[in-house]
Amino acid sequence: MSSLFVTRAGNLDEGRPPVVLLHGFGASHRAWDMVVAELGERLPLLLYDLPGHAGSLAHPGTGHAVTAARAVGADLAERAPDGFHLVGHSMGGAAAALIALKAPQATCSLTLLSPGGFGPEINHRLLTRYAAATEADELRLLLEQFYGWRNPVPEAVIEELVAERKAPGASRALKEIGATLSEDGRQKMLPIDAIAGLACPIKVVWGTQDRVLPTRQAHKLPGRIAVHVFEDVGHMLPHEIPAEAAALIVENARG
Repeated sequence: MSSLFVTRAGNLDEGRPPVVLLHGFGASHRAWDMVVAELGERLPLLLYDLPGHAGSLAHPGTGHAVTAARAVGADLAERAPDGFHLVGHSMGGAAAALIALKAPQATCSLTLLSPGGFGPEINHRLLTRYAAATEADELRLLLEQFYGWRNPVPEAVIEELVAERKAPGASRALKEIGATLSEDGRQKMLPIDAIAGLACPIKVVWGTQDRVLPTRQAHKLPGRIAVHVFEDVGHMLPHEIPAEAAALIVENARG
């Protein structure tokens, strides 16, 4: 039995390629709860916990997007051999892009929400503190930097994170992964031109108040990449604009 956690949702009877949802650093598949609710039964969904997170703590090895992409990509090769749609947020966005580059013929669409790897700038100090936080009050203060200025941090999110970080080994794993997200305060770049050269439809979604990965990383991308920028929105797009995110996922998956 695989130690990589995955669960199904949405239209489980539909014979179409599944939509794969990959969460960001320090989260879990629950990060997509509001988006899944908006999607309803329109699409078949696969939701993963990335290695070193929540239900995938037992997966051998922890690391950044490359580790996540290898693990999820290997699972998808068996679970969805006829193809899949990839959706990723933040570190999960970088992982989704890497899976698409490794398996371009199987990738039907690529939707990236404030993805990692699109520029060198990263708020590494915030992410380091976030990786080490375990108590509700500390997480609440840190998470305020992840959301747009007018969007409050949901208490349910804080409760989920506190519970997940109480698991044996969870805090150590997050610290290890956090240490790989940047080097000398800069993040490694994805091959943007190669991503733009993929045959599938590609969307990149960003918020103008993102204080983790700056919105300018969405500027001047190659023309084949459709860019959607939302005002008054921070880094936590699946929580802040779930209806709009779901609509873009459906549009890309049916395009």
